[in-house]
Amino acid sequence: MLAGPSTPLVVDLDGTLIKTDLLFETANRFVTRHPFQAPRLAAWLASGKSVLKTRLAEACDIDAAALPYNEALITWLREQKAQGRRLVLATASHRRLAEAVARHLGFFDDVLATEGETNLKSRHKRDRLVSLFGEHGFDYVGNDAADLAVWKSADRAYVVSSSATLVKRVRALGRGVEVFDDGRPPVAASLFKALRLHQWMKNLLILVPLFAAHRYGDEASLLQALLAFFVFGLTASSVYLLNDLVDVADDRHHPRKRRRPFASGDLGLVHGWLAWPALAVPAFAIAGAFLPPAFLASLAAYFVLTLTYSLHLKQLAVVDVLTLAGLYTLRIIAGAAAIAVPLSFWLLTFSMFVFLSLAFIKRFSELKSARGQGMSGQLRGRGYFPDDIEMVSSLGAGAGYIAVLVLALYIQDSHTAELYRNPHLIWLACPLLLYWISRAWLITHRGQMHDDPIVFALKDRVSWVVGACFIAVFALAKVAG
Repeated sequence: MLAGPSTPLVVDLDGTLIKTDLLFETANRFVTRHPFQAPRLAAWLASGKSVLKTRLAEACDIDAAALPYNEALITWLREQKAQGRRLVLATASHRRLAEAVARHLGFFDDVLATEGETNLKSRHKRDRLVSLFGEHGFDYVGNDAADLAVWKSADRAYVVSSSATLVKRVRALGRGVEVFDDGRPPVAASLFKALRLHQWMKNLLILVPLFAAHRYGDEASLLQALLAFFVFGLTASSVYLLNDLVDVADDRHHPRKRRRPFASGDLGLVHGWLAWPALAVPAFAIAGAFLPPAFLASLAAYFVLTLTYSLHLKQLAVVDVLTLAGLYTLRIIAGAAAIAVPLSFWLLTFSMFVFLSLAFIKRFSELKSARGQGMSGQLRGRGYFPDDIEMVSSLGAGAGYIAVLVLALYIQDSHTAELYRNPHLIWLACPLLLYWISRAWLITHRGQMHDDPIVFALKDRVSWVVGACFIAVFALAKVAG
């Protein structure tokens, strides 16, 4: 890299210095915070892109410190600054946002950005730079085809991209070219990660009514249940994407969630807004065409409740965990609707309490982590304070033990005797469940629990053994004379 310190180094922002785009960041924040005002975006855009950027910058703040930066590029820029080079941030993002980034980084001498009626992009950016530094009087760091006009007038081109096609087009301009990795994995890999297919295991709850009603030998019911599982999986992945779009700013402050594709910048926000309806629409179409109306209603209730949770309910203490427990129970309701069997009072009650306990485990883990970091204020995006941890523990453990009590009472139900030849053997499942819940809470108190206890259970060998024994008890009660 032979450029001397006298040559100004001009750096693009969106997709170059940061692995995201501040226009999409602010638009995403505006829509998720004010969903009923989303049509205003179209009105602002109709007045010009610079107007849209100005209105969004006025309506939405960004946390410059939490943005996903290209760390390798920043390290190099600091080295250039140490050598005495003049660094200029030139971006199509609004000046207010660009200056926030420049203040955070602290090594830029000047900021050129969109303001007024000028959208500082492509030719507009080139003209501004040429007027300041002259033709070929600056080096430029950019990342996409819109920067080709700028590179053409630059002395040296620095390309932050993994696109061989773009690099080839820049080299064709006859400029000296250096290439930086953009730090992003392939879009397909990031999208696959964002879908959280491993979370589809939760949707196995849809099959619970099939087995509880002993309809697993009915081929038609089995096929309906499996189709319902697939449809619910598509819907779940859709709402996971939507949830991550809503939570992207908060996730960047979380020690684990900041590595999620949207929060880390590995996947563009636009991909998320295109992908979630592409999953939800076919899911509802299949449900409407091949599954009972009651299942479609359950699926719609799940989608709406999840969306409401992401937008607001997760910020309300206790309401959030009740909602999470309700979402798990909705899967069981949907499974019963898919095969048209009556809902079991005992199954729904058991489900609500056991999943309420697991939801409290999630909150306890977050509170324990916050307390360990010395936090004293309200958790970001939650309705809890670190001092709530003892109460959360009491409520969660109590809910788990009530679930065991519900299971014990189920044994005495007259309908149970019709389903099992020896229902009293189900008593053996009670100590198994007591052990598993007690152990889960002990692990949580020790700070060894995964943020999601369901994911923990799927990876925990002891949980698999307890689960196998639990199923074996019910099978034995069914066949033992």
